[in-house]
Amino acid sequence: MAKQKYYVVWEGVSPGIYQSWTDCQLQVKGYEGAKYKSFDTREEAEQAFASSPYQYIRKHTSSAPQTAQPASGVLPPCVIDNSLAVDAACSGNPGPMEYRGVHVASQQQVFHYGPVKGTNNIGEFLAIVHGLALLKQKGFDMPIYSDSVNAINWVRQKKCKTKLPRTAETEGLFQMIERAEKWLHDNTYTTRILKWETKKWGEIPADFGRK
Repeated sequence: MAKQKYYVVWEGVSPGIYQSWTDCQLQVKGYEGAKYKSFDTREEAEQAFASSPYQYIRKHTSSAPQTAQPASGVLPPCVIDNSLAVDAACSGNPGPMEYRGVHVASQQQVFHYGPVKGTNNIGEFLAIVHGLALLKQKGFDMPIYSDSVNAINWVRQKKCKTKLPRTAETEGLFQMIERAEKWLHDNTYTTRILKWETKKWGEIPADFGRK
């Protein structure tokens, strides 16, 4: 279960402290110059709300909207923090596989699936498509980061080129793959899919931390 976070909105539709990423986003999405950030405790959030936002977030010289920084460390300047990071984990290959999506700025888990028998590449592929479909459904304009070159290529080719045998045990997973491929063929999207550079930036924010 995702850890409870508290979201401070200094500048938005209704400034305040919110207990869910959804409520926070309703205050800042499309708001010019929005300033917000997530915190691990209510006490930290209240202290931050009573202070200047620039003690907690970067001060931009441009007119671009302010976005949050993750509570655990600072993102490299080249990383787009209002973005979705996806990742998969697999115990064995094949083995129990799961994937998830995490909003980079807030570190909030947006979706999670699994575990089911599969491979890491399949999980990475499904995670990207899950993210694409969700962002399109919600009307959110943000890029998706993935650290899997294979999965990014499969999405662009609209085909999951796995060598995993289709058996009774994996039938449900293959039906998910087929739905994902169908979504890619039936839908257009403007979402950018970006490669997360692990060697330069460290582990992707959606990483399961099992290495």
